[in-house]
Amino acid sequence: MNSVTITPSDVLEYNFCPRFIYYMYCLGISQHEGERYKVVKGREVHDYKSTVNKGYLRKKLEVIDKKINVYIKSEKLRLRGEVDEILFLKDETAVILDYKYAEYKEKLFTTYKTQIVQYALLVQEKYDVFVNKGYICFTRSDNYLHEVDILLQDKQKALDVIDEIFDIIVNETYPKATTSKAKCLDCCYRNICVK
Repeated sequence: MNSVTITPSDVLEYNFCPRFIYYMYCLGISQHEGERYKVVKGREVHDYKSTVNKGYLRKKLEVIDKKINVYIKSEKLRLRGEVDEILFLKDETAVILDYKYAEYKEKLFTTYKTQIVQYALLVQEKYDVFVNKGYICFTRSDNYLHEVDILLQDKQKALDVIDEIFDIIVNETYPKATTSKAKCLDCCYRNICVK
């Protein structure tokens, strides 16, 4: 069990409904997310943006180095993921830049911040650098950049959620379903989930 790691997407699925983790990790039932349009389109955007370097943040943030599409796996955090961009700043901190194939809707969804915080944990450990900020680029809103503060309590909450997820995986605990029944209507596991 020590080698099992989860992804920020798994954390998002857990937040959508904890039973996703049970079905995926305890029963081994895939949700076939690769077939969903937004997932496929998002991957295309990620591939495209890696060929584009606009330099928009470099000047604003005094970026001294940049890494693109960095896969990080941490046995300690039990977490893995590919960070779109890591910007290393002159003040010896780093920021996360994440691209979304989405429109900015005048508010930041919790899912986006959750993902940024997970990436911050991975980057901090790999590069031994403090991460207290991230940016989300909304590609369907003319590449609008939204700044995200990452607080210590955000990081602790992220670690707590990872613990909760591994409690389900290790103990094969069948968790309570989400209390939002509206989510069940669009759930890929709705036909097998015990209500």
